[in-house]
Amino acid sequence: MKVVVIGAGYAGTIAANRLVKKADADVTVVNPRPGFVERVRLHEHIAGSGSAVTPLTEMLDPRIRLVVGTVDKIGDGTLLLADGTSLPFDRAIYAAGGAPTAPSGTHVVGTLETAEEAHRALAALSDGAAVTVVGGGLTGIETAAEVAEARPALRVRLLSEGEVGASLGPGARARVRRELDRLGVAVERGRYDGAGDADLVLWAVATQVSDLAARSGLEVDDAGRMVVDEFLRSVSDPRIVAVGDGAAVPGARLSCQTALPQGAHGADNLARELAGKQAKAFSMGYTGQNVSIGRRSAVIQAARRDDTPTRIQFGGRSAALVKEQVCRMAKGAAKTARYAWLPAPR
Repeated sequence: MKVVVIGAGYAGTIAANRLVKKADADVTVVNPRPGFVERVRLHEHIAGSGSAVTPLTEMLDPRIRLVVGTVDKIGDGTLLLADGTSLPFDRAIYAAGGAPTAPSGTHVVGTLETAEEAHRALAALSDGAAVTVVGGGLTGIETAAEVAEARPALRVRLLSEGEVGASLGPGARARVRRELDRLGVAVERGRYDGAGDADLVLWAVATQVSDLAARSGLEVDDAGRMVVDEFLRSVSDPRIVAVGDGAAVPGARLSCQTALPQGAHGADNLARELAGKQAKAFSMGYTGQNVSIGRRSAVIQAARRDDTPTRIQFGGRSAALVKEQVCRMAKGAAKTARYAWLPAPR
C-alpha cells in the first residue's frame, strides 16, 4: 500500500516513522524543505541563540522516501506537486500544519524562512534600536525574552491585545511579567496598527493553517482546518487522515503536545486498517504549558487534562532545564516514533 505523508513537522514525522515500524507500507514524505523544523525553537533561531533545523535524513527512518516539494492539490488518489509531477496514493496523512501570515513590514516568527529573514534583520540593528514583538501568547513571550537577552542594548516591546500569557494561571502570569521586567521588556496592551517607531516588528500571532485542504475541495472548518471524524479521517475522503495543526480536532490546541499524539494515533489507525483491525477513536489529555524566558529561565505551568491551568507552577533555572528537556523529548519522539499520552478526561 502506498501512503503519502504531506508535511514533516512533529505530526508528519512521527506518523511516517511510526507507520513504517508498524505496517508493511510504502511511505513517502513530501515536505517543502529538506529540514525538520523545531518550531518551538524558532525564537532561538531569530535571536541567534540556537538552531531550529535538523536534516530530515537524520529524522526519518531510512525506509521512508523523502520528496522535497510543495503539494499544490490533493486529487482523487493523487497528489499534484507545484513542479507538475504527481504522486499516487492509497492512503494519505495530511500534516500540512500552520501557514502563518503577517502584515506588510513585519516578520512572522512561525516559519523557518521568515525566521531566517528576521534573524538577518535583527543582526543588522544597531544598539538602541527598537524591536516590537506582536502577540502576547507563549510564542510572543519567548520571542521578546530571547531577543532582549541576546541583545540587551536593544529596546524591546511586547505588544498584546489581550492579557500576556492568558493561557497560564495567575501565578505563572505574574512570574512571566517579573521575568520580562528583569530583561527590560516593555509590555503594552493594544492592537498593532503599523504605527510607531519600531525598527523591527516580529509577528508572533500564528493561528493560520495551510489552505491546501480547502484548495483541494475537502471539507474544512472556518479556520481552514480539515474536518475529521473521531478516527482522524477526513469526512470528505476517508482515505485521508489529518493530524496536527491542520486537523479540526475539537478541543485541540496548536502545539507539538497536540501534534505528536495525533500523528502517532493516525499512523496507528492506518496500521490497524492494514492488519484488518478496527480503528480506534482519538483521545488525548494535556499536562501543562512551558514558556522559556531566555536561555536561563522559564515558567512551567501544570494543567488538568482539559488544558485548564492548575495552581502548580514554578520558574527559574530549574524550569529552564525542564523546558529544554521537553523540547528535546518532542524532537526525539518524532524521530523514534515512541510516544505515549494521557487520554482525554471523561
